[in-house]
Amino acid sequence: MATSDTINQQKANRPHLKRFYYPLDQAVEKPFNWKQMLRLLRYLLPYSKTLLPGAVIAMLISTAVRLVVPIIIGKVVIDVAIDNRDVTLLTYLIIGVSLLYVISYVGNMFRIKWVNILGQRVIYDLRETLFSHVQRLSHNFFDKRSAGSILVRILNDVNSLQELFTNGIINLLMDVVMLSGIIVILFVLSPPLALAVLVILPIMFFISTKLRRRIRRSWQDVRIQKSRLNSHLNESMQGIRITQSFAQEKENTEFFNGVNTDNFEKERTAMKKSAYFGPFVEMSNAIGTVILIAYGSHLILNQTIEIGTFVSFAFYLGMFWEPISRLGQIYNQLLVAMASSERIFEFLDEEPNVKEKKHAQSFTDMQGNITFDQVQFSYDDDRIALHEISLKIKKGQTVALVGHTGSGKSTIANLISRFYDPTEGAVYVDGYDLRDMRLDSLRTNISVVLQDTFIFSGTIMENIRFGRPDATDDDVKEAARVVGADAFIQRLSSGYETEVEERGNILSAGERQLLSFARALLADPRIIILDEATASIDTETEMQIQKALKRLLSGRTAIMIAHRLSTIREADNIIVLENGKILEQGNHDELMKREGEYYHLVKSQFDMLDAL
Repeated sequence: MATSDTINQQKANRPHLKRFYYPLDQAVEKPFNWKQMLRLLRYLLPYSKTLLPGAVIAMLISTAVRLVVPIIIGKVVIDVAIDNRDVTLLTYLIIGVSLLYVISYVGNMFRIKWVNILGQRVIYDLRETLFSHVQRLSHNFFDKRSAGSILVRILNDVNSLQELFTNGIINLLMDVVMLSGIIVILFVLSPPLALAVLVILPIMFFISTKLRRRIRRSWQDVRIQKSRLNSHLNESMQGIRITQSFAQEKENTEFFNGVNTDNFEKERTAMKKSAYFGPFVEMSNAIGTVILIAYGSHLILNQTIEIGTFVSFAFYLGMFWEPISRLGQIYNQLLVAMASSERIFEFLDEEPNVKEKKHAQSFTDMQGNITFDQVQFSYDDDRIALHEISLKIKKGQTVALVGHTGSGKSTIANLISRFYDPTEGAVYVDGYDLRDMRLDSLRTNISVVLQDTFIFSGTIMENIRFGRPDATDDDVKEAARVVGADAFIQRLSSGYETEVEERGNILSAGERQLLSFARALLADPRIIILDEATASIDTETEMQIQKALKRLLSGRTAIMIAHRLSTIREADNIIVLENGKILEQGNHDELMKREGEYYHLVKSQFDMLDAL
């Protein structure tokens, strides 16, 4: 097994492996945040009139029974019935105690049932809230985080709260009521004996508080390490073909063993520190029992208390350390919940960089006129992606963006879809500043087709219908026919009902691209963005796509990004970009006559083809 030293040596020798350690996942030393805990408990409010009061009432009934029974046994059964040899009273007491235990059983049964339902519903609500919020965050958020670290928070961190909501909160109330009741009863029965037995409590409280900070930090470290482990797993599965292509399975496994070992060590450390509390409670119980026997016997011999009182004390003392022990476990749950909730609320508090104004307008009948007015944009402070870009795209026009990698082509497309906002200047559609418009009304009028298209698990029919869920089956098939996808779909075993599996693994790259064209067409957008959309398609399929594009782009504004310049010859306007600036623009014939940058790009591509 790889050790922590192994993984540290690997990271030193292989700097690229640091990609698994994200700076946003760092342990931070903070005090127990009661404000945050109260925020977490607000998720109980929707059930504050149904499940929660029912569970609390059931808990109070069962707890009340447990508090009453030792008094009956000690003060009535022993000191009255047995002392007076009253068989009739003893019989009634036995029946009465039996009925009380039945009531306690029923109360516990409903408590367990209701708190489990309550816990599951709260976890459902919390996960749904977190997922919905993450869905609305800007691309900038996902640029800084791995998919694995996001999955950890939605799955593992939310699951870590399940025990708290299922048992922890109600058990906490039950144990507090139980302890309070026991302490009051003990002092009512015999103040001297109560003081003697409970003298250990201040010492116990002092020592336990010393453990809190260490335990909490340990569980926080566990959450961070799980995030790193899941990040590595996610990247390893996503990049399995690359790993195998470079024969790096052994090295990748060694690195995983190091990450897994770190996870194991963090978990073991946290469990070990948490386990200190149990034996400490047992030791306290033992000391309290010794004090009870010694001092209680002395009080009985001096006739200060009766035997029944001593027996009741013995019952209550046994009951006393049980909730104390559970409170230690609940405290551990609170520490785990605090570590997880910190990470959950970090996401929930994340604000989209692309914000929608409170009274944003909606597009009612988008035409597709696009204007860039002195737009400057940078993904970070170090590099400007676009320099004061000004351009106009009229409705129905097909505009091609060409240039070397990093010239700003995809950035322009991202700004049109408002995945990012300009650093300076503004982007307008139909004369409206996109920052004044509702995001959904903009994006429902735009379809984007990427080079690496994403196919969801499900059927062919469901994937094409993704952008327009209310489309009929006939609409779906017509869209597939228009883009030329119908032919290969009909050859599949179940046609349009064929399951394509995760990421469309049963389909070729070209077939997946054809499906994305059909999806875009079915959505009936006013603006279509094709980002290297034909790069994965062979020449024969490309010719078929070119015919389909004429119908697909008819009457729509189209932005085409392409390295293969043969696909954009028919564009109304070709914009040549270099380092975020517009070098030249015009149609194909105009640019070829100028013999500028576009001319040299075309010539170099044809020279390469001739060389082949």
